Amino acid sequence: KIRTKVTFHRPRTLKKDRTPKYPRISAPPRNKLDHYQILKFPLTTESAMKKIEDNNTLVFIVDIRADKKKIKDAVKKMYDIQAKKVNTLIRPDGTKKAYVRLTPEYDALDVANKIGII
Repeated sequence: KIRTKVTFHRPRTLKKDRTPKYPRISAPPRNKLDHYQILKFPLTTESAMKKIEDNNTLVFIVDIRADKKKIKDAVKKMYDIQAKKVNTLIRPDGTKKAYVRLTPEYDALDVANKIGII
C-alpha cells in the first residue's frame, strides 16, 4: 500500500485485560484515618467552655486531613451524638480545630461531662 499522507496513524489493535499471576502490591490499602485518629482531643480553653455553655458546641482538635463529613461521622460514632453542623479552621500552629454544633435534642454540657472535659 502506498502512503500518501505525511502523518502515520497507528491502527487500533486488540487490548487484552491484564491477568497477573500475583498482585503487584503485597498488602491491600487500609484506611489511614479511623475515628480514633480523626478526633485528637477536645479543647478545654475558656473560649471553648463558653461555646459549650452558650452555643451547644463542642470544640475539638482534629487531624489535618479530616474533612467536615468525616469529623461529623467520628463524633457520631465515638460519642453517640448527632452533630448539626461542623465548622473548621486551621490554627497558626498548623493543627485543625473543629467546632461541632450539636442538634437541640443533645446538650453539649452533658456530653462534655460524659467525655470528661468539665
